[in-house]
Amino acid sequence: MNDLKTYLESGILELYVLGDLSNEEIREVEATITKYPEVRAELESIENALQAYALSNAIQPADKNRNRFLDLIDKSESKEATVVNLQSAAKSSNFYKYAFAASVALLLVSVVLLINLNNQLKESTTQLAVLQSENQQFSNRVNFMEQELDDSKKFLEIYQQPAEYKLVSLKGTSKAPAASLTVAFSPTKEEVMIDLSSLNMPSNDGEHQYQLWALVDGKPVDLGVFDSTEDHSGMIRMKSVKSAQAFAVTLERKGGSVNPTMEQMMAMGNI
Repeated sequence: MNDLKTYLESGILELYVLGDLSNEEIREVEATITKYPEVRAELESIENALQAYALSNAIQPADKNRNRFLDLIDKSESKEATVVNLQSAAKSSNFYKYAFAASVALLLVSVVLLINLNNQLKESTTQLAVLQSENQQFSNRVNFMEQELDDSKKFLEIYQQPAEYKLVSLKGTSKAPAASLTVAFSPTKEEVMIDLSSLNMPSNDGEHQYQLWALVDGKPVDLGVFDSTEDHSGMIRMKSVKSAQAFAVTLERKGGSVNPTMEQMMAMGNI
């Protein structure tokens, strides 16, 4: 995947957690999770955040309610004792039983009401968390679309200003004869861009990356690393350089190298 950060911010993982994807989209997400540990970690982070939010906002019945119920029972017993002093033993006994039963019934009804209220509050909290997650995913989608629009504008700007941007075609070496790549270079803006639609390189594994170099006064200058995947679209901005006589691509260990590995030269092109 060329731009993993853009994929993570697209909101598709939030939709996956909420079950709001088609079967085909679910299969694509699960394939991506299997292939990229970073995506799996982000998915677990989203699931944990949603669960933690719901639990942290759950409302448990207060202890004072229990004390209030016990006070009601004590008051009922006190009233029953007064009645015993005023009435006969038989009538007092019956009254005590009825009063105690009424108190217990009141206690049970109150507990049931509190449990229902607590469940409603938990449900409301969960719904609020879902709404907030949906708002975040919508924001991520907007950001993703804005980034795509910016990339499209940049693409048109480069190809509509031939005087500003020099398009350098890199051809494959004996190491990779079919390799090719187009680099857009603006000396005045000191910009170097890679056109991903022109990228034709063997897919690199997780331990290696391609590294772009500029040949400046006979010396190689590091312009950054990139990956070759099946998703070839948009432009990649590389490191700035003021002047260059040629560009080249080598296959290096992940993160890049200080000096190019000449045995792994994949493509090269003169300006």
